Amino acid sequence: MKRTSAVVALALAGMAGSAAWAAPAQPTLEPVAQFAHQVTGVTVSERGRIFVNFPRWTEDSPVSVAEVMKDGSIKPYPDARWNAWRNANGDETSPGDHWVCVQSVVADGRGNVWVLDPASPAHEAIVPGGPKMVRIDLATDRVAQTIAFDQSVAIPGSYLNDVRFSSDGKFAFITDSGERGALIVVELASGKAKRVLDGHPSTQPEKGVVVHSDGKPVRSPDGRKVQFAADSIALSGDGYLYWKALTGKTLYRIQASVLESRGFQGQDVAGDVQSYGQTGPTDGFWIGHKNGKPGNQLYVSLIENNAIGVRDLAQGASGSPRTLVQDARLRWPDTFSQGPDGSLYVTTSRIQDSAFYKKDAPPALPTQLWRVKLGD
Repeated sequence: MKRTSAVVALALAGMAGSAAWAAPAQPTLEPVAQFAHQVTGVTVSERGRIFVNFPRWTEDSPVSVAEVMKDGSIKPYPDARWNAWRNANGDETSPGDHWVCVQSVVADGRGNVWVLDPASPAHEAIVPGGPKMVRIDLATDRVAQTIAFDQSVAIPGSYLNDVRFSSDGKFAFITDSGERGALIVVELASGKAKRVLDGHPSTQPEKGVVVHSDGKPVRSPDGRKVQFAADSIALSGDGYLYWKALTGKTLYRIQASVLESRGFQGQDVAGDVQSYGQTGPTDGFWIGHKNGKPGNQLYVSLIENNAIGVRDLAQGASGSPRTLVQDARLRWPDTFSQGPDGSLYVTTSRIQDSAFYKKDAPPALPTQLWRVKLGD
């Protein structure tokens, strides 16, 4: 009996060891900065500078775009003047050269950071002359280019959400998560832009999809559900642009070259859209980079699960995300970026805790920036 018990104990110990080996500990979630206001976007430059933005959703935020300093404090970027817009004095401030309601900041890996401003405070009326994408030269910290979007691009009810850049730096691709979803293709040299897949099913919220948090549907006090069109966006190393509606489960893709040619020329590209499996409701996307080059790992914000997921795109349309990090502090993981050392940065915008969906929530919502060190 004793010998048998010892054998069983050894076998169980071996099984436990195998299980531990098969399920390695998740990466550590490290705090980088705390903010007094609601953050959405984050980007990290090739030299490790960190930038964030604060949209005017439920408050008249005192800073729209900021650089995160090494001690976690923030500095208005590129300067205080660009950040001087306030809802309270909007009729006294020119919207074309001030931040109105910034949604996204993205470094292009070419010495610039781009700021995407849908100019739609509280997701309501667009401030005329406000929608724009601005390039700031990181060597001088000065605005180098402003691309203004007229009403043929930033149509009434639109909300320009996030942006990615072609590998040759000639085009930008923007998601419109507003009332009528679309992709927007921008030729950077000329500043010309074209709405593509405007109203197409791939860019619209999916019927029947309800976003949950804490096991309950997320709804505004008047009962409306979370309803955002094309939001998540990523560009892979093999030239495919991936996107999906936040209020949706289906991932879509198209060859970026199709958007740059026929799409930009106004031709119908609906037949080139591919459905690429399911991910569930998500906000931010990021294609993992290694040695400065994009790979096949698609990082996704699993907003219903307080988690970051990763999906291997090489698995094809049948692939699905696995959980990389799950943590109660990841309240609505929003936007990703990657630092020069390969670490993944993510903001938590706490949208489900905001005054949009909780009537007793404060206008100013404390939020965070986190970092996850990825393995080889």
